[in-house]
Parts: sequence; structure tokens; C-alpha cells
Amino acid sequence: MSNAHTARPLALALVAGSILAGCQVEGQAAATRRPPVSAAQPNQPASGNIADPAFLEQFAATYRFGAGTPRGITITPDGKSVLFLRSGPRSVVQDLYEINVATGYERVLLTADKILNGAQERLSAEELARRERMRMSSRGIVGYSMSKDGNKILVPLSGKLYVIERATLRVREVGTHKGFPIGAVFSDDASTVACTREGDLYVIDVDSGTERRLTTKPEGKAGETIDNGIAEFVAAEEMARFDGFWLSPDAKSVAYCQVDTAGLETFTIADPVNPDKGPQSWPYPRPGKKNATVKLGVLPTAGGPTTWVNWDHDRYPYVVTVRWDKNAPLTLVVSNRAQTEMVVYAVEPSTGSLTEILTERDAAWVEIRQSVPHWLEDGSGFLWISEAGGWPELQWRDRSGKLLATLAGKDVGFRGLIDVDNAKGAVYISASVDPTQSHVWAVPLNMSFPPQQLTQAEGTHGLIASKNFSAIVLTSSTAKGERSASVLGEKGDPTPIKSVAEKPPFMPNVEWTTVGSGDRIFQAYVIRPRNFEKGRKYPVIDSVYAGPTANVVTKTLWGSLLNQWIADHGFIVVGLDNRGTENRGRTWQRAWKLQSGNSKGDLIDIALADQADGVKMLVEKYPEMDGARVGVYGWSFGGYFSAMAAMRRPDVFKAGCAGAPVCDFADYDTTYTERYLGTPQENPEGYKNSSVLTWAKDLKVPLMVIHGTADDNVYFMHSLKMTDALFRAGKKYDFLVLPGFTHMVPDPVVTRSLYTRVADFFVRELQPGPSAR
Repeated sequence: MSNAHTARPLALALVAGSILAGCQVEGQAAATRRPPVSAAQPNQPASGNIADPAFLEQFAATYRFGAGTPRGITITPDGKSVLFLRSGPRSVVQDLYEINVATGYERVLLTADKILNGAQERLSAEELARRERMRMSSRGIVGYSMSKDGNKILVPLSGKLYVIERATLRVREVGTHKGFPIGAVFSDDASTVACTREGDLYVIDVDSGTERRLTTKPEGKAGETIDNGIAEFVAAEEMARFDGFWLSPDAKSVAYCQVDTAGLETFTIADPVNPDKGPQSWPYPRPGKKNATVKLGVLPTAGGPTTWVNWDHDRYPYVVTVRWDKNAPLTLVVSNRAQTEMVVYAVEPSTGSLTEILTERDAAWVEIRQSVPHWLEDGSGFLWISEAGGWPELQWRDRSGKLLATLAGKDVGFRGLIDVDNAKGAVYISASVDPTQSHVWAVPLNMSFPPQQLTQAEGTHGLIASKNFSAIVLTSSTAKGERSASVLGEKGDPTPIKSVAEKPPFMPNVEWTTVGSGDRIFQAYVIRPRNFEKGRKYPVIDSVYAGPTANVVTKTLWGSLLNQWIADHGFIVVGLDNRGTENRGRTWQRAWKLQSGNSKGDLIDIALADQADGVKMLVEKYPEMDGARVGVYGWSFGGYFSAMAAMRRPDVFKAGCAGAPVCDFADYDTTYTERYLGTPQENPEGYKNSSVLTWAKDLKVPLMVIHGTADDNVYFMHSLKMTDALFRAGKKYDFLVLPGFTHMVPDPVVTRSLYTRVADFFVRELQPGPSAR
């Protein structure tokens, strides 16, 4: 393959990257208007509270300035059109749009109102739960899929399935009304749609509308715990596997998961505001207790018996990933319960027999990555990600699993696989040696070109490509406040995908920095009030997550708007990424187990030591920070950390605000918790040390607890158990209950009131406003 053939798509991305780095998009004008760090706002005292309540009103009404931004971007296979979802600037109801790449012309393709003829959209409990797992609060057209030829669009909406002809916009409903369709997909030739309804798998002939039920749950009590073709709770919540079935490339067969929750505990959520409504119950797997039993079967779409896939379920109970690609085997990835061993199998669909392709092991845990295995188009091999060398590496392996080459690793700061241009032998990846950034790179499958970084502006970047790579979309959120998505075709200038999101009245004043030394160098950010006055000291708030899988320090601005508003009350807001977070290699990320005094590890000691020491280092580095007035705030794991910080490190943290905290990991789910702690039977001391309930008696500083009563991720019982322990120990606390809310709080009115209360709490407890040094 010659270099000339490869150059075109690479040049395409390079040009787009340089344009994105210099363009002015929504938010940039506002960014240029923000006052310098040392300047006071007109008509405001330099030491005063300049937090404008109107900002919080706008922040809430615009869904954190996310409403109106393009989402769900896909490019037609021929590269001529781009489809995307977008709502209004103060709405979560999304419509489907199309842009002509050559002309830049944008049109509305579909609206939920048009499809439903004005009828009210309805959602089932199962669909609401699925959206909760995906952290999705959108309504209207929230998802769609396109046929391989780009001529048809499949839209699930309000419990029905609709097929739309793109050329004519003709809308047809397919299938029956029985049950709510989950996971609906086209076959490769778009002649068939498959979906799950009420725990059974169906296929629908698109032309005739004929529907065939492929599985039948047992009748009576035996069938109450069985579902076919769905992803069980922990797969969706903790493995990012949202699919429960996979059509073969020729659509003659379908592989599917059968999930049996028999023997699991049942958790029930009632609505205390509406006691006349019946409660909802869900099977929930707690650490050390029974998980759902998951089997993989294959059956013909014409109807017939299931052939079950035969692997050692006792040794490898988790179905991590399934792939069924053209020219490639049906591929199954499974894991042991401790998640220290992951096996890739090729499956013979007709017999259910297996051939082991690859086994990945890690004494701490093997990271789950849904982007792999990625089979090459000709089926000759696949791409895999391994951390056996201490850093994630992108590997090219042949069909048998033999390593052919390592394509990217620590030298470029490899993060993840984006896409593969099979024709040109180019692999697009996310990478950066700076853990606060993420760039698009192109690396070769062979030596036809050197690895190239395709985006340059400080920030985070992504790429979406058409099947033939004749058009790409580059997405960008930068350290200068630029947030954009632009289409680049083979000819012409880049076409922006328009955002109608409202512009914030300001952009944050963020300073990125590092503190520490040796193997404990922490990435950090500092946000000062916009009327910051030199020569004064300000109280500090640590805006924290601190848990595995998520970083808070990234070189983007949009996620810091709320923190700037809080800072404008007279605080300096800081954030730190402790050991255990991502993008720093295996030793850093697995510090929970590798560097813990307890051989099984715990989930708090390292994070607490790093955050406390990091805050003290920031106070030493910046004399404007008042180390005697430090608060801490977070949600979910960040809420858990905030409660623990208030109880265990009152020498550093003088007030804490804990949102939706996990208070006892023995009450959280198996897959997440056991990855880091093992089971309670194996590691009782780790669980005890990691439990807020153990330390509630030691609370000496003000603590505010916030939780939604309908949270089915971190159940409301967590905060109830903690506040009960605090009450029995004679400790004072504030408890803000959010009736009917889940782990997400998307409601604008509640969002506004919630953060008003949070700010008021810290104003009361930390007495903001600078004091003389």
C-alpha cells in the first residue's frame, strides 16, 4: 500500500485539526470578555460575593448549557451526509437533523411530534432504567440507527418501532404494539429488525411487517426471573455493555444472552410523595452474594432451538463483550468474577464449541474496554488493548490471537481505539502524554506512514468517520473555551454542525497546575473568583470525585462553569486527580490494590491521603488560599469521599457536602465493588475501613448530605444508614432529600435550588470573603 493512498484521509484530519484549533465558536466570544484574574467587577467590592443568581437560573434551564448541542452524530456510508440529534436551547426533546456535506445545507429530518402525530410520548419502567444506566435524560428522538447502505433509519419511540426512508421521509411503523422494544437494530441488509420485548427476542420483516417471536420464557413463576436478549444490571452499569443480542452478518442467526436473576436479593423503591403508587422492585447483586446467571445462545432467525455456547460458567461468569462481524468468527469475551482474568473465544455457532484466542491476566484487575476486540474488515486479525506492559497498548493480532505488532503505547500516551480505515491501513486512536488532554492520532497497521497527531489545540478531541473515510467529523472542547463539531469532506471547507446552545455569561478562570514530587505528582486546577484581589486569603473548596474511572482535571472549560459560580461567592475552588484515577498507567490506576497496606486493598485510604496532601500542597503553593477554611464537595463516589474526608480528616477539611454517597460498599453492586475490594468474605477489613458507617462516630465538622429517594444506582438507603449512624452517635448534620429523583438530577428547578443550597452551606460554614494576610 503506497503512502499516496494513505495521505488523503490523514491530510483531511490534519487540516480540520488546524482549523478547529483557531476557530471561534459558541462560548469563545464570552471567553474573551471575562475579566483578568486580578480585576474586580465594576460596582462590586473586590472582596464581595459576585455570584449572580441569574447564572444559576440559566445554568439549570439550559441543562448545564448542554441543551442545543449536537449529539448522536453519524455519517452516511457514502460520506455525503451527516445525521445528528439536537434539542432546543432549553429543552431535552431532541429532533433528528441532516447536513449535506458538499453544500452545508441543514434540514430537519424527523421529530417525535411528527412521528407520533402529536401524541404524548410514553416510556416503560424498563426503558427508564436503561436510560438511567446510560445517564440519559433526553426525550423525543433519543436514539436511531442507520442501515448499512444509509437509505433507511430505524427509530424506537414511545414503545413502537418506526422505519424511515431517508430519500422520501416516508415513515412506517413495524411490528406489533405488544411490549416495549429494547435494543432494536437493523440487519446488515436492512430487511430485518431485531429487538427484545418483555424479556423475549423478536425479529420483524421490514417489508411485510411480519413479526416472529424467537424465544419463549417459561410460564409462571419460573419465567419471572428470566429475560432473553437484554444486558443485565451490572453489564450496563459497570461494563458499558448495553446490548443483549447480536445478529449474524447474514441475519440468519442471532446470538443472545439469557439472564436469570433467580436467587438475587430484590430491592424495592417506593415513592414516599405518592404512597398510592405501587413500588418498583429490581433484582440487585450485592458484593459476596449471588450474581445473575448469564448464558449465551445462538438460534436461527427463521425459528428453531437454541444452541448454547459451552464455556466454564463457574470460572468465567461475566459476559463482557460479544462481537459478530462479517468475515470474523462469533467472538465471546468472558471474565472471572474477580476480574483478574479475561478470555477471548471464537465460537462455532452450530455447535456452541469454543476456541480460545487470547487470555489477558492482571493481579489487580483487567480493565474492560468495549472497543475491543475490533476485527479487521477482511477477518485476518483483530485489534486488542493490553496493559501487561504497565501502560495500555494497542496490539494487532492475527486470527489465532498471535501478536503481530504493537501499534501504540506509552510513547504517545495511548488511551483508546476510535476507528480503523481498513482500505488505507490507518488506525485512529485517542492519545496524549498529558493526562489532562486527549488528542486524535493516526497510526499505521504497517510502516506506510509515521504516527501523526491530528489535533493540536489544548483540550479533548474526538473523531467520527464515514465507512469509506471520505468524510469525518472532528469534535473539540478546548482550554480556550471552544466547543465544536465540524464536518470535513474530500472537497471544500469544514462545515460546522450548528449548536443552538445558549452562551454562558462568562467562561471560567481556570489555572491548570501540578503539585507533588516523585511518584505522587498530582494534576490540579485552580478557579479563583472573578473579582479576585491579590493580597487577600480565600477559603478553599475541593471539588472532588477521587474514585477510579474518572478524572476531574481536564483542559476544558465547560465543565467548570458551576465551579466558577461557586468561586464567585468568595471561594477558591480546586480539583485534584489522585492515584487510582485514569491516564497515568497501570501502577497509578491500580494503586487501590497495588499500594495499599491491606493486601486486598480498600477504597479510601490512598484517595484520602492524596487529596488531603494535594490540598495542603496547593495551600503552600498559593498564599491566597486559606488552609484553615477548606471544604469538600462531590457526587456519587465524590459524595462518599466528601463524607469520609469530613469524618477522617478534619485537620484539612472543615466542612463537607456529600451528594448521593455510597456509604457502605457492602450495599453496592458486585462488579464495581469486587473489582477493587474483592468480596466481604475475602476482605472484611477492607470493607470495614471503606465504610462511612465505621467512621460516622468521628464526625467533628459540618456535613451536608444530599440524596434522591428513587436512586437505583446508589440506593437511598445509603444516606439513610449514614444519617442514622450519625444521629445515634449524637452528631449534627444537614440532610437534603430529593423526592422522586434518581442518581441524576436533570430537573431545572431542582438543579437551581440544589446548588443554591450547596453554596449557602459553604457560605455559612466557611465564611467566604477574603481576610487580610
